[in-house]
Amino acid sequence: MKAHPGHVHVFSSESVSEGHPDKVADAISDAILDACLKRDPNARVACETMVGPDMVINMGEITCSGFDEIDTEAIARKVVKDIGYTVPEEHFSYDTFKYVSCLHGQSPDIARGVDRATAEEQGAGDQGMMFGYATDETPELMPAAIVYAHRLLKHFADLRHSGRWPWLRPDAKAQLSVLYQDGRPVALDTVVVSHQTTAKGATAKNYALIRKEAKAFLAETGLLTAKTRFLVNPTGKFVVGGPCGDSGLTGRKIIVDTYGGMAAHGGGAFSGKDPSKVDRSAAYYARYAAKNIVAAGLARRCQIQVAYAIGVAAPVSFSVQTFGTNVEGVTNADLEAMLKSGEIFDFRPYGIQQALGLLKPIYAQTAAYGHFGRAGLPWEKTDKVKALKKRFGR
Repeated sequence: MKAHPGHVHVFSSESVSEGHPDKVADAISDAILDACLKRDPNARVACETMVGPDMVINMGEITCSGFDEIDTEAIARKVVKDIGYTVPEEHFSYDTFKYVSCLHGQSPDIARGVDRATAEEQGAGDQGMMFGYATDETPELMPAAIVYAHRLLKHFADLRHSGRWPWLRPDAKAQLSVLYQDGRPVALDTVVVSHQTTAKGATAKNYALIRKEAKAFLAETGLLTAKTRFLVNPTGKFVVGGPCGDSGLTGRKIIVDTYGGMAAHGGGAFSGKDPSKVDRSAAYYARYAAKNIVAAGLARRCQIQVAYAIGVAAPVSFSVQTFGTNVEGVTNADLEAMLKSGEIFDFRPYGIQQALGLLKPIYAQTAAYGHFGRAGLPWEKTDKVKALKKRFGR
């Protein structure tokens, strides 16, 4: 839908840090996935993690050559240590938590839907619909609120890891509210930062430092104004956090992982899943296609839905929305027809894996600060722009 002339609205998105309990779970799941793919590129992995006070539990399905030689407990402890949970007195530390594994082999009923006589015929690992999205409102072709929320929390994590602010602890959230005019971001309305600290670090002075640092960091966006509000630890205290403060589960931050609520979501999570699971791989590929469409100048915004049936290689449907931002002569139906043809984008599971190189251990890096809009990830490349322009005579 086109924005009305002069239309003004505010849109908010949140990010959570690597130390948020759900992200601790995601990180462990993706680290185990990477270990499996490093040993066996054709591993089937659906690894779930649950964390809580002094506890890490792994569940799910893994079929991997040499899996018996993978020490999942050691992987979990290293992930927790690297995040920064190293204080036993906080009731969640890498060297003191209890570890339980309930992992088992993949169900043969699922395997029969994926495995085929040739790799090219590989079926989708599940039914469902996935979405990809891109917008030209930022250089990353991502919505502004989620991109800047991720960056802000990553900045504070870097401060913590550097030792510059030793009173910061790993758990944190940031929420940015962006003011839009005529569909374009023009200002930051409100910035909320809730950051765990040590007990001694929970002071008004330190909260003021967080506010000052956030303001300086976000000044680079060009969206700060004299009216921008900053709220830091608005309850007044955030000391008990991480898996001690709340339980965490793999895949519970699907909106943080994607587009911050700006685009639709099919409901499937990413972390801990190998690329035969189209919940993950097809969502990556839909982002890849949408980003290339926007980068090619065919639309300012693009959302792609793709749907699959378990055991069937070809998608059962495509839907494209450009929200009235498409260029003249290129309709949503035209873009859908292009996707269905497979001439530029091959949405079969095998085609996705080959195009993006997804059978490699590349997933641990995605567990925090979003799966999209980050340089170096294969689904962020824009190598189809030339083909798209040629296809549509641009």
